[in-house]
Amino acid sequence: MAQPRYTRIDNTRRPSSSYCSTVTIVVFVALCLVGIWMMTSSSLGPDQSVDVVPLDNKDGIKNQMTPPAEEDRGNGQRPEDATGETPKEEKKGDGDESSSKEEKSKEESTSSGETKSETEGLTDNPDEENPDSNEKQTKPETEDNESGEDGENQKKFEADESEKKSSDDETGNEGAETKPEKGNTKTNVEQESQPKNETSGGAQLELVNETIAQNGSFSTQATESKNEKEAQKSSGDRIIDFKWKVCNTTAGPDYIPCLDNVQAIRSLKSTKHYEHRERHCPDSPPTCLVPLPEGYKRPIEWPKSREKIWYTNVPHTKLAEYKGHQNWVKVTGEYLTFPGGGTQFKHGALHYIDFIQESVSDIAWGKRSRVVLDVGCGVASFGGFLFDRDVITMSLAPKDEHEAQVQFALERGIPAISAVMGTTRLPFPGRVFDIVHCARCRVPWHIEGGKLLLELNRVLRPGGFFVWSATPVYQKKTEDVEIWKAMSELTKKMCWELISINKDKVNGVGVATYKKPTSNECYTSRSEQNPPICADSDDPNASWKVPLQACMHTAPEDKTQRGSQWPGQWPARLDKPPYWLSSSQTGVYGKAAPEDFSADYEHWKRVVTKSYLKGLGINWGTVRNVMDMKAVYGGFAAALREMKVWVMNVVPIDSPDTLAIIYERGLFGIYHDWCESFSTYPRSYDLLHADHLFSKLKQRCNLTAVVAEVDRVLRPEGKLIVRDDAETIQEVEAMVKAMKWEVRMTYSKEKEGLLSVQKSIWRPEEVETLTYAIAT
Repeated sequence: MAQPRYTRIDNTRRPSSSYCSTVTIVVFVALCLVGIWMMTSSSLGPDQSVDVVPLDNKDGIKNQMTPPAEEDRGNGQRPEDATGETPKEEKKGDGDESSSKEEKSKEESTSSGETKSETEGLTDNPDEENPDSNEKQTKPETEDNESGEDGENQKKFEADESEKKSSDDETGNEGAETKPEKGNTKTNVEQESQPKNETSGGAQLELVNETIAQNGSFSTQATESKNEKEAQKSSGDRIIDFKWKVCNTTAGPDYIPCLDNVQAIRSLKSTKHYEHRERHCPDSPPTCLVPLPEGYKRPIEWPKSREKIWYTNVPHTKLAEYKGHQNWVKVTGEYLTFPGGGTQFKHGALHYIDFIQESVSDIAWGKRSRVVLDVGCGVASFGGFLFDRDVITMSLAPKDEHEAQVQFALERGIPAISAVMGTTRLPFPGRVFDIVHCARCRVPWHIEGGKLLLELNRVLRPGGFFVWSATPVYQKKTEDVEIWKAMSELTKKMCWELISINKDKVNGVGVATYKKPTSNECYTSRSEQNPPICADSDDPNASWKVPLQACMHTAPEDKTQRGSQWPGQWPARLDKPPYWLSSSQTGVYGKAAPEDFSADYEHWKRVVTKSYLKGLGINWGTVRNVMDMKAVYGGFAAALREMKVWVMNVVPIDSPDTLAIIYERGLFGIYHDWCESFSTYPRSYDLLHADHLFSKLKQRCNLTAVVAEVDRVLRPEGKLIVRDDAETIQEVEAMVKAMKWEVRMTYSKEKEGLLSVQKSIWRPEEVETLTYAIAT
């Protein structure tokens, strides 16, 4: 007969009904022995006892647990690592909130360097936590992405833990053991590798932490998913039914909405003062896309583009036929070439440029003289070659019978705008240009009381030069003699001093150079106050659609006032706050104005160096023409100084008027209202930069029209960088995706976002006819 498995000491058989009781007693004794063994073999040292804190004593947990965690992290180890045991994910309680934030900060600091730099300056306080913020990122492929992905996985894991805790709280936290969520591989793996000889104190502490766990700084997956679905629905509601169309206009691929408004031009009562060349914007800006010229190619890179451009990109031969004998432009096979540059320097612009300085040594190109306005610029060869003397030139010419001259300039990589000296002021502040140049610019300076020359006087710095190279200076025809006499009388009344008249024997032209006074002594001593002095109420900086006046503004006499001193020499003037910025003034960002200026510069140097030049996947070798659509102090442009680019700094009319500061530091720019089209040809710029512009514009403008204007101005394969609130970033991203643009990088953090996209060559098939832009 088989012996029973369990027997009494006295060998008496126990009834079978007591079998389970016997097993229970044995198991209980074994567990007690194991518990004693675990307590004596605990990995905690004699000085590392952990007290069990009552469940309601959250402060006690925080006080007891936070210091060891900080100490361990300072040694580069997690608490378990110091003991030599296999690490196990800790579930953070409310009392470990500070530790959670430290770990999050540590994870972010070890993630991709590019990721950190991409968000540089997105918020005023990037360290501030926002529990409800959503993060969305598409990184450029770099070797650092791996660490960044680990950080994201860690965040997701901890968010899952918070979700798990929320679920446990609802069920009353029954039992000390918690099953891992499905799909949480990391949790499963680490639990399987965890030694099972935990102390009872450790187990109870884990239970305590589990009981009081909260979301802390982490959003839940449910919240994230809900917010994303709502945002997608909201975005979809705005654009789901929207389809881009291609514009049908008489101007075709060269359409400029505010200069090609045929209907408005026809209704003009007079064109005597070139009103038909001025801006006449449509009541509703177009939301269609301008077509591309047939056979369009990627533009030739600078500096080769200064000598030649693709004919297919600007397929106009009228100017070559009309000005070819003057070496403006010629058709050479598949190229348009620029052998000379202009009527006044048929044998090259550099000789002409050096001749001007030889005539007046105080001009000192690239030192004293840095910012130039070239009126009636033609194809802008003068400004194009001044780059060789470290000088930047704002070239302007009207969209007139000299077909596409400004378009030629921009295609060559030379700054230019379409504008005319007509009935309103030029869109620049007063007293900002070091030199104003006119080489046979065909402007009747002397008529109507010298109104047009007085406009140049407004924008010219006190002590600045007016360089006039025109036939009245050196020819003796009757008309030329009369104009010279009238100009001589007018400039004398304006107190301009004729410094030099010289003839360039190589080009066969003469150059007259005038200097604007630096004081009011001459103005007050005139026997006849004509032209008159402008009223004290007349602001020389007010220039957006302000009518011209035949008057002069006095020179500043206060030494702390702008214009009373010449700016520092270039390039020193770039970095230093202007002398007239006072610490008593509050800057755009709330600091004292000089400090604000410097902080802005340091900010953009950091952003450009750490993010834009490396983290956005932009080949800067293909970038030449750049526009900052919402410049403040010109910090972005200043940070690009070492690059072979030029930057058009645009100060929106509803933004703080800081354009004079930009000019003072040796840069240039223009006022503009982005609810209207910009005065430039399509496909003019390689890169557009918009810092918190679109969110402000959509409050008063049609954002779709603004994005259509961005498409018009930007070249195919051109780049757009947008920094704005996350909602606006999402709207703009959806719009450009509908235009088949390539999203190179998008990132959002704490309701702020960054978007980098590249324009495609795609054009819609559906057409929209703009009747006001059709000539019959």
